Amino acid sequence: MRELKKIQALKRGSEQKQRARASRSDPEARIMKQSDGGYAPSYNAQISTDAKRTIIVAAEVSQSGSDYEELMPAEKRIEDTCGQAPAELVADGGFTSRANIIEMEQRGVNFIGSMGDGQAQSVGQLERRGVAPEFRPEAFVYDSQHNTYTCPQGQILKYESQEKRIGIIHNLYRASAADCQACPLKSQCCPQKAAKGRSIVRSVEDPVVVSFRQKMETEPAQQAYRQRGAVAEFPNAWIKAKLGLRQFRLRGLAKVRMELFWACLTYNVQQWIRLCWRPRLAMAQRGLS
Repeated sequence: MRELKKIQALKRGSEQKQRARASRSDPEARIMKQSDGGYAPSYNAQISTDAKRTIIVAAEVSQSGSDYEELMPAEKRIEDTCGQAPAELVADGGFTSRANIIEMEQRGVNFIGSMGDGQAQSVGQLERRGVAPEFRPEAFVYDSQHNTYTCPQGQILKYESQEKRIGIIHNLYRASAADCQACPLKSQCCPQKAAKGRSIVRSVEDPVVVSFRQKMETEPAQQAYRQRGAVAEFPNAWIKAKLGLRQFRLRGLAKVRMELFWACLTYNVQQWIRLCWRPRLAMAQRGLS
């Protein structure tokens, strides 16, 4: 009965966003997408690893299916554990957002991460809308003096509105509906815009984000990112292979957190044996012989 009440409370609290998806056997778990493409009740385990010794320096379990909001808390845990903020923090694309890039810059941490430019997604959206390649955004010419765009047919798209988000500003430009309706190539340019003219979005990123992209084009940054897999994935693979912890055995956020902590502690102890105790023992044995 108590579990059913928790599930009902979750449903009521998320009505404005989407229908709640919780497990009846573990109300604190959340339905998350799995590596095989399916969905299952899950927790999001976050492990932070020191690159020099591949020792786990921080760990936590969250109920969020997204990694974007987990980066800042992870950085804070590292700082609390080590007594100082990390000089450099490397994360994959799941953690790399404009908000995180700006926040890391403000904290004085050299952030290394993977971030796409959204071009592939934009091309896919245009293809689904039936826009021909010759009428994609790159074919429209921007006039900075008049703040307008000119389409391949010579029609003007005027500035209409602006949307501000963290790290980026989207400027919307739209052509006259009458001009588009009269255009003989309308079916190739804006086939789904029957009542409106063709629109173009000009995005302007925050200078900090622009600087981040430029940094990630350099060889030192790319070299640091190439090391991420070996550093970050090794503890996860070791815990799965050596301890057999491929899924949590306990239920409830607190118990799952303790299970992860014990696994990380076991990993660190065995790494200490490998890196410190065994070399010292070998040296002592050589000294006796």
